[in-house]
Amino acid sequence: MATSATREKILDVAEELFAHQGSRATSLRAITSAAGVNLAAVNYHFGAKEVLIEEVISRRLVTLNGQREQRLLEVRASAVAAGRRPETAEVLMAFVEPTLLFPQSGTGAGNFITLVGRAMADPDETARRIFVRLMQPVLQLFAELLAEAQPELAPEVLYWRLNFVIGALSHTMRGIDRCPLPLEIAVAKSAPELVRLLTGFLSAGMLAAP
Repeated sequence: MATSATREKILDVAEELFAHQGSRATSLRAITSAAGVNLAAVNYHFGAKEVLIEEVISRRLVTLNGQREQRLLEVRASAVAAGRRPETAEVLMAFVEPTLLFPQSGTGAGNFITLVGRAMADPDETARRIFVRLMQPVLQLFAELLAEAQPELAPEVLYWRLNFVIGALSHTMRGIDRCPLPLEIAVAKSAPELVRLLTGFLSAGMLAAP
């Protein structure tokens, strides 16, 4: 197996196992066995398990964050060109739409979403710490745009509303099968439909009276 192909195979297998078992519970031996490689290959490409975890997270998250950052900057540029403030709905759309469409972006993307959800709940902070660090720049930009859209909001109110936005988005990404509500009343929605429903809901919350 060529060197680059071996590296990608290890990342693909690790991503799937981390998604379904958690990074803490997944041993390097399990990864090498499923990938059909030896431990030396993992050591050669990544050196340590924490480096492997970061590579698994960053190879998709960097791309997704790039899409979100570009959309947010386009919203800001459009508002500046028109001599107005950004609109809350368009700021939310710029962040939410790339996120909810991401699972359809390619093979394994769905595993990545599951992995992130598991990492945020895992008692081992390794994956969560890596994810939060990589998210900081785009979350900072997101918060700045929302503050520009609603300058009347006190910083602490904006902080909590941003937390509510991230919480609702994270829950939506994990799917209706994880929801405690009765499944018989659940109706599956396409990603574009979820984008519309969620951005409408979040916009109303962001624009509510403090």
